[in-house]
Amino acid sequence: MSYLLYRLIRTLFTLYTLALIARAVLPLLGMSYAHPVMRFLWDITEPLLAPIRRRLPPTGPVDFSPMVLILILWLIEQILLWVLL
Repeated sequence: MSYLLYRLIRTLFTLYTLALIARAVLPLLGMSYAHPVMRFLWDITEPLLAPIRRRLPPTGPVDFSPMVLILILWLIEQILLWVLL
């Protein structure tokens, strides 16, 4: 049971991190925000990115909120796995 929960936590955090990376990279490759894939990525990542973006100081055209969120998610994942084991 513990191993199953461990794998579930790891998988969910990995999938969300990949969604954040895809959201950052796909527009650079020319994918429009109107595309259904981008819309889906936007819908699942924006609720966590928006509060971080509001708290970060403006840095010009570079949005550091995905990197900050990935770091926060990694820390939460490590704490959860440490508590689990």
